[in-house]
Amino acid sequence: MPRRETPLTGGDGPLLRLARELRQLRGSAGSPSYRALSARAHYSIATLSGAAAGHRLPTLDVTLAYVRACGGDVDEWEERWHHVAAELAADTATERHEDAGREEHRPPYAGLAAFGADDSDRFFGRERLVEDLAKTLAERRFVAVFGASGAGKSSVLRAGLLPRLRSAGCRVITFTPGLHPLEELAVRLAGPARTTPGRLHQDFSTAPENLHLTLRQLATHEPEGAETVIVVDQFEELFTICRSQEERTRFISALVAVARASNSAGRIVLGVRADFYPHCAEHGQLVEAFRDAQVTVGPMSVDELHSVIVRPAVQAGCRVEGQLLAHLIGQVQGRAAALPLLSHALLETWRRRRGNVLTLDGFRAVGGIEGSLAQTGEAFYADLTPARQDIARHLFQRLTALGEGAEDTRRRIPRTELNSDEDTTAVLERAVQARLIALDGESVEITHETLIRSWPRLRRWLGENRELLRTSRQLTEAAGTWESLGRDPGALYRGTRLALARQLTDQGAPGLTANERAFLDESLAAERADAAMARRRARQLRLLTALLSVLLLLATGTSYYALRANGKVSRQRNVAVALNAADRASDLEHKDPALAVQVALAAHRLARQGRTRDNLLSTLMAAWAAHRADAVSLAAVPGQHLLATGGGDQTVRLWDVSGSAHRLLSSLEVFHGTVWSVAARPDGRVLAAADASGEIRTFDLADPAGPVALAVFGGRTGAIRSLAYSPDGHTLASAGADRTTRLWDVRDPGHPSQLARLGGHTGTVRSVAFDRDAGMLATAGDDQAVQLWDVTDPHRPKKLSQWQAHDIIALGVAFSPHANVLATSGGGDSPVRLWSTDDPSHPRKLAELPGHSDVVGGIAFSPGGRALATGSDDRTVLVWDVTRPDRPVVRAKLTGYTTAVSAVAFAADDRTLFTGVYDGLVRTLPVDFTGVIGRACATARPTITPGQWHRYLPGIAYRPPCA
Repeated sequence: MPRRETPLTGGDGPLLRLARELRQLRGSAGSPSYRALSARAHYSIATLSGAAAGHRLPTLDVTLAYVRACGGDVDEWEERWHHVAAELAADTATERHEDAGREEHRPPYAGLAAFGADDSDRFFGRERLVEDLAKTLAERRFVAVFGASGAGKSSVLRAGLLPRLRSAGCRVITFTPGLHPLEELAVRLAGPARTTPGRLHQDFSTAPENLHLTLRQLATHEPEGAETVIVVDQFEELFTICRSQEERTRFISALVAVARASNSAGRIVLGVRADFYPHCAEHGQLVEAFRDAQVTVGPMSVDELHSVIVRPAVQAGCRVEGQLLAHLIGQVQGRAAALPLLSHALLETWRRRRGNVLTLDGFRAVGGIEGSLAQTGEAFYADLTPARQDIARHLFQRLTALGEGAEDTRRRIPRTELNSDEDTTAVLERAVQARLIALDGESVEITHETLIRSWPRLRRWLGENRELLRTSRQLTEAAGTWESLGRDPGALYRGTRLALARQLTDQGAPGLTANERAFLDESLAAERADAAMARRRARQLRLLTALLSVLLLLATGTSYYALRANGKVSRQRNVAVALNAADRASDLEHKDPALAVQVALAAHRLARQGRTRDNLLSTLMAAWAAHRADAVSLAAVPGQHLLATGGGDQTVRLWDVSGSAHRLLSSLEVFHGTVWSVAARPDGRVLAAADASGEIRTFDLADPAGPVALAVFGGRTGAIRSLAYSPDGHTLASAGADRTTRLWDVRDPGHPSQLARLGGHTGTVRSVAFDRDAGMLATAGDDQAVQLWDVTDPHRPKKLSQWQAHDIIALGVAFSPHANVLATSGGGDSPVRLWSTDDPSHPRKLAELPGHSDVVGGIAFSPGGRALATGSDDRTVLVWDVTRPDRPVVRAKLTGYTTAVSAVAFAADDRTLFTGVYDGLVRTLPVDFTGVIGRACATARPTITPGQWHRYLPGIAYRPPCA
């Protein structure tokens, strides 16, 4: 069929123009010989002379090497090369349109797209690899297929392995991980399993081994021996797109559990890019599963390349010219990642075939292996208006995930992430027609990652400002989160993140969608509101500063006259020395406890005030190592001098604390995780404990040296964080990670039964407590909320109220034993608050208890109700006098802790305070602080030497601390 004249053969076309300009550049450089140019450019004489001959378009690399050798402007010539490529591609597109009537059937080559299951009839060259893969899968239940990007892993799995498995009667589930791999797995299995995706997703999230059980259930509906094969293609998305480390680990555990089960009804096949092997090696489960179960997709042999090139053409009634075949094999042999480029070049060459023959001239006309893909991209780009070209740039940048220590990869996004305006839709449709972008249902992605490497314009887009592109992706995720939270103002950008996001509109970053623009506008509006408030506060601060300046002048004048009074100066000096000595005593506490007590006693005797008293009390605290890991829960057993402790070493220990010392009675080592809570029944005869596995265990304390296990209940509903007995001991409340509180009938501790399940919290329930009459229950959770329930009838509890008790998180609740007062603890500016429950449907705030600088997790009233102890992550314990709940007063501030305080408890006789610490220690102190100091002074031996005295109390006459 005669063809029209092309830029390759006629007129002053773009190829001849480019060649003439290259020759002119060589002339302006003094017309060096091609031998000299070859030495400078590191290309052969034939390649460089051919670039300036005008017969075909040289590659971008050859063109730029020629330009460098002649001393030309590389950036200017790269832009010029792109224009020529676009003109050639546009001409090719016109010819393709004129010859479209000849394509009566689908093309024999797939182009950039991976072969699918429906393409098995034209999938050639990988027969031996598919055979090896099928054999390995028959022997192993877990197989990983590794290969470079572009080596054809997806095609081997989808067009080679899948048809073979289905013909063998296997059920095949194929998917890519995406942003939420467990969710994607649940969606794919929901239909065959005859259930809902939500139910399966919850099962897999709670216990990954449920995937194994689901596949076994599917096998019951199939013929004997039928199995389910799960094929996870593009497994590297688990590391490039999935952001949750926890979900990533659970997904891997689910897949490995299928392979390890002796009665498994499934097999797992992973398709993984080779450069992501180090990421896989960071997971011990994958390393073990990959042992002797790896298949590598490497470069094709000459025979396999011959089959890939020739057999599709023969099947379509065409033939490949011998010169073209030899040229293609010579270029592609040994290059595993070049297969998509080869397929795309063959597709474009087939469209330019001469009759039914694919020719070398046609191949060269489309730009060769590397140039054909760039020409297709440039033709697509050149055919757009300037406004739509900008949309195209933003679109392809959005569809690329920037590599972190690896190559850039394609990024699958939902269609809803893009704007739905006419221009965006038109650009997307043009890109799909050019086979640069693939639409799969409601998702959009680049057809193949080879496009990222082989289209220079796209590489330049991605390299212009990578940090700005990363900021854009973070904005996309933040806007999605904001939308999913109902546009919660708390999810808006502020501070540094907002400053970075503002650059997106100033420096030409990828275009924002309507949702992202709304998110950024709301963030900027919130920033302006915050700035206005900050200005008001600044004005107030300036007024306050002026006032303080006046006061400072007055104080300076007063100090001048005060300095003239020697007695007053001496007292001030003594106070300063005493406070400094008290601080030094705190530093000595862990190095030399006896000396620390002596220094603290001397400091308190020198200046009797709250700070020296607190430091002295801190040095007088007794301590012992209760657990090998964190001591996270405490319970004083009523009626006995007995303390129960629970720790991160998965044990509960019982201690005799009847004397001044302590003694270990027994250690219960039957738990499966951190023991987050222990609780003693009010009669002191039964102990309950709960751990991170969700199990509750009860023990008979008739003989504390050998407690008898009574029952295990609760089920594996996630970690249980709190237990509480009702005052009559008939009901046990438990709460934890499943966001619920459960009530248990424990009148028979050996046979507990569930009475009710209380919901309402949207996060982990951290603490529960009964009031003094057992008619009301309080709960606190991660959602900052506290709830009050009427549990007069525990079978039918009624919610009385729910309110936001703290700004950040609610961690603890405790009822006063002698008043309608509820204490809550958590985070924020006031981590401890007191509430009146006279009207439980409308609790009223009585007081805020400042003093802690971090979250407060431990909170407890004394049995007498006059004191409240609070333990904080700021490594301090405060003891409050709450005789008047509306005016609490600090009785003592205990320091000296080396890590966070996790729990506080008073002895049943109201004489001792116990504190649990995350370093495994339990520290104790008698509640009678005045008596403690008196006894310490009476019994302390004056061991401080004069030298030590002057070191810690300089300028003070030597006197033993208790002389």
